[in-house]
Amino acid sequence: MKRVALLVLLGVVAVCTSRTSALVPEQVRVDTGLLEGVTGTVHPTVRIFKGIPFAAPPLGANRWRAPQAAATWDAVFKADAFGPSCIANGGAGGRGRGAAPGRGGAAAPARGAAPAQAAAPAQPPRQPPASEDCLTLNVWTGANAASDRRPVMLWVYGGGFTGGSGGLQWYDGEDLAVKGPVIVTFNYRLGGFGFFAHPDLAKEAGHPGSGNYGMMDAIAALQWIQRNIRAFGGDPNNVTVAGESAGAIMVGALVGSPQARGLFHHAIVESGAWMGLQMGRMTSTQQAQENGARALETAGIASIAELRARPLAELPNLPGNGLVIDGHLIPEDLSLTFARGAQNDVDVLAGSNKDESSFFGGGRGGRGGRGGAGAGGDAAAGSAAEAYVARARTQYGDLADTFLKVYSATTDAEVAAMQALVINDEINWNMRQFAAAQSKKGRKGYAYFFTRVPLRNGEPQPNGATHTAEISYVFNHPYSNGPLEWNDVDRRLADQMSSYWVNFMTRGDPNGPGLPAWPQYTDVSKDRVMVLGDTVQPEAAAPAEKLAFFDAVYAQLMNTLAPSN
Repeated sequence: MKRVALLVLLGVVAVCTSRTSALVPEQVRVDTGLLEGVTGTVHPTVRIFKGIPFAAPPLGANRWRAPQAAATWDAVFKADAFGPSCIANGGAGGRGRGAAPGRGGAAAPARGAAPAQAAAPAQPPRQPPASEDCLTLNVWTGANAASDRRPVMLWVYGGGFTGGSGGLQWYDGEDLAVKGPVIVTFNYRLGGFGFFAHPDLAKEAGHPGSGNYGMMDAIAALQWIQRNIRAFGGDPNNVTVAGESAGAIMVGALVGSPQARGLFHHAIVESGAWMGLQMGRMTSTQQAQENGARALETAGIASIAELRARPLAELPNLPGNGLVIDGHLIPEDLSLTFARGAQNDVDVLAGSNKDESSFFGGGRGGRGGRGGAGAGGDAAAGSAAEAYVARARTQYGDLADTFLKVYSATTDAEVAAMQALVINDEINWNMRQFAAAQSKKGRKGYAYFFTRVPLRNGEPQPNGATHTAEISYVFNHPYSNGPLEWNDVDRRLADQMSSYWVNFMTRGDPNGPGLPAWPQYTDVSKDRVMVLGDTVQPEAAAPAEKLAFFDAVYAQLMNTLAPSN
């Protein structure tokens, strides 16, 4: 009996050794040189390569330019540490405004480290201090060899285009890579470094407009994948670009951009689309460049050359406009592009969370993206209910009566809850219409609605299924802006959601063995989204009346858009 037990034990060791030895080699050659990665700590069948430069440092003459080619190296590059996150703005005595691990102002553990415990020693930072020199990416692969040709996902982080990083623990790819795909995260320029626009920058680049340098970084990362991902066992002909919040907004822009055509094949957008979280016009070239020219005039800076020559500590805080119509990456308002069916031919998985608005303040009745009746607006005379009605008539005009029927708030006590519901429903509409737009183009579209409320300190999270809440489930590990307490329901949901996401990366379809069937989404008026919550199943029926209202509001918006901006 002892001999049998010993043979069994030896067999287990042999299997483990075989799986580990079959990994992609520790040393991998990319177009800039030889890399040496590390083996995963949670999953020894995963190899990790961190902090790989995918473009030259955007310093000095490279500030506010398209990404330049990364330098080559002769020695082995130790890819064992994440690179610094990007700085959003200069000044502040040279410290700059770092890319905090939080989400658009929410508190978070420093540099993505685990939340501190009362008696625990301080943990070393996961990343070095934020820096202008930040254009690096990270790769997680469970491939057995470079010839594996596994599906690839590039993750675009959120943070309002002023924060975030590809090195955050939130986005650690080890628990996804063990399920099959090659996971890539990266850093893109933020704030005044990533989204500053000025007429002289447009002239220099030879384009109608300027800005969108952070989006150029995303395209450079996708191009790096096309050149190099085979070395990690990835398939450059099966790439998914995915993101959440601002990252999802950028993914939406990439789906609409002619400059990104052919670089990816599927797209995942979580709580964000090309218009933002809610519907709206894009910032025009003229508006963005006027903002930039005014900022330099106010700072007493005569030229872009002078601006580039200044050290970080002496840079003014420049306006970061977010994504703008630049006539090149984004030739027109993307709503026009999608209306014409001129966006890229990719499959899309899109969705939102039940309590998105709670992330933006005011509990579950907080403010969202566009303002107006659904987002609180400014104070008005009289009761809150009267102000709610007045704002609705100002914002929605001929559609105000329909709005007040669908979103009735007759008492002051009802107003905050109804405002939150309007925001949540509009975001939900926005994600549905994205999936439907790709289906109309002949691609596959899938839509979801995330409803799970995890525990925090033994109680349901007070903000509910808030903005960002789904991320930990997608990456299949319980990390967020604070300690989450997963139980069997959470672990099962995370396993299901991560499997859905991996299936979609693999073939543009989330369905697979052992998972509840997820229907395709083609028609906003009647098709059902997949509810991802305590149970996983399609919704009972589409909220047709609400969706019809937002369709009508969008039609009004489209009537105001000119072919050129």
